[in-house]
Amino acid sequence: MLEDVEQGLVQALQIDGRAPFSRVAEVLGVSTQTVIRRYQRLRTEAGLRVVGLADPAQGGRTQWIVRICATPGASEALAQSLARRPDTSWVKLTSAGTEIFAIVQAPQGVHPPVLHKLPRTRGITTVSAHCLLHTYLGGPTAWRGRTQALTPSQQRLLQPALPEEVRSAPLTDADHILIDALGHDGRTSYADLARATGSTQATVARRLNALRACRRLFFDVEVDAAAYGITTQALLWMAVPPAHLEHVANTLAAHDELAAVVATTGPTNLLAQALCATPTDLHRYLTRRLGALPQIQTLETAPVLRTFKAAGHLNARPTA
Repeated sequence: MLEDVEQGLVQALQIDGRAPFSRVAEVLGVSTQTVIRRYQRLRTEAGLRVVGLADPAQGGRTQWIVRICATPGASEALAQSLARRPDTSWVKLTSAGTEIFAIVQAPQGVHPPVLHKLPRTRGITTVSAHCLLHTYLGGPTAWRGRTQALTPSQQRLLQPALPEEVRSAPLTDADHILIDALGHDGRTSYADLARATGSTQATVARRLNALRACRRLFFDVEVDAAAYGITTQALLWMAVPPAHLEHVANTLAAHDELAAVVATTGPTNLLAQALCATPTDLHRYLTRRLGALPQIQTLETAPVLRTFKAAGHLNARPTA
């Protein structure tokens, strides 16, 4: 379980993934060396990592939610293979270990190449793909479980100083290289980013701030949910009449138990990810909170057994 300083550190990095440790330390009221030690410990013990991500909604890309049913002997190897792809994120093994969940990104109007290959892959029994239409919770909006350690005044002190007026423009080749590098480590030094893009540190710093200001780029924090006492995760596939979709989705987006709420195509049109302390807590959430929403016509619960890949590029080790 994370201590107070560590929870504050994680939230600080969620607010500004590139915040200097000295500024974080000042806001938390501890020494810079304490923040650095806690950061390194969390990297080792809780899989902490800051990643820079392009916002698909701003970058002309489409996200596809893929569900793959596979034979028990093939599912883990297939999940590992999907996790190694640069166009995937949130690769999870669900249900009884025979279903794989993944998000695949592709340029708008382009059918992801991986969707052509999957039906012909040995060990796969069925494949379904659903277009992600709208995000109500998730992406740049963090799970509330990791955003309650700092006071409003502390949060304001950590807000990055970004240009006020930046005109959004198509991403350049250098931008793609920059974002790709940040997808491995959002705190990569300006010197390394400059070498990767063939530019200067000052140019990289200006471009990074411009991309953040126009919301083409945001930072996320990956950390094992178990560090927050979470032992039970589940994907919730729901069918809601279109006339009630906005109301239900916005209601769910305010629930502390959920880390993501998105609208999708397909026989179920609303997907959420639940994070609960125990199976009993998940049952209580399903029966009391979701049960209080009669507009939800059907609900399928798929327990998450293992996460092979989160938002950024493939981690050195999978997270629980």
